[in-house]
Amino acid sequence: MRLSDLAKGSSVFLGVIVAGYVSTVYVDQRFVEPKGSKWATPASTSQQTPEWPPSGCIGSDGSWKNWPWPNVPMGSPKCE
Repeated sequence: MRLSDLAKGSSVFLGVIVAGYVSTVYVDQRFVEPKGSKWATPASTSQQTPEWPPSGCIGSDGSWKNWPWPNVPMGSPKCE
């Protein structure tokens, strides 16, 4: 192995690590619950549990219900 091959491989490896870190930072900023969200836990009353939204389900027309994200889980139950 030549030194140039080692340098190329190291730069690719470092590039993948940096891209992974940047993408996780982006996802954390883009998809984190806002602080004022009604689903966020209240800071002053830690004994109360928040009401969570119902889980995703498939409606009678085949569309997704109660699922705000663009990706949908496979095998979700039918809505009641």
